[in-house]
Amino acid sequence: MEPISTALAGIALFKSAVDGIKGAISTANDVGDIAGYIDNLFEGESQVQKRRNKKSGVGVGDQFGIKSVAQEIIDAKLAKEQMQEIASMVDMRFGHGTWAGIVAERAKRIQEAKEAAAAARREAAKKQKELEENIKTGFLIVGVIVVIIGLFSIMMISIAKGVGH
Repeated sequence: MEPISTALAGIALFKSAVDGIKGAISTANDVGDIAGYIDNLFEGESQVQKRRNKKSGVGVGDQFGIKSVAQEIIDAKLAKEQMQEIASMVDMRFGHGTWAGIVAERAKRIQEAKEAAAAARREAAKKQKELEENIKTGFLIVGVIVVIIGLFSIMMISIAKGVGH
């Protein structure tokens, strides 16, 4: 997906999540009833932020044009306002601190996922290094065996020539 359509998809996802939360919050029995909308809210915001931070594929004129800059600032402010509104709605419906708990748990899970990915990369690098060491050791052993066989062959040929004289 190209950057502009990604940003539009992120904005649309964010707006639909806000509308979904607003529509479902009054009848929700617990946060799980609106969890899908909350996931979409964070995903939409993430997509918009990625688009805003990554300008590859966008011309310099588009990147620094007044319309582009103004739209980004307005979108960011509107998104921030809507996030605050959703936070208030969730806290009023499910109790003070619920939104902060959601945000904290999300941040914790993102951090755990990053740490798990880093650990997996370290483990893969360790296994790659072990494989390289095993290959080197294998070549060294094969080399030593070839040298021993070569020396043994030379010794046998020398002995055979010595006996024949």
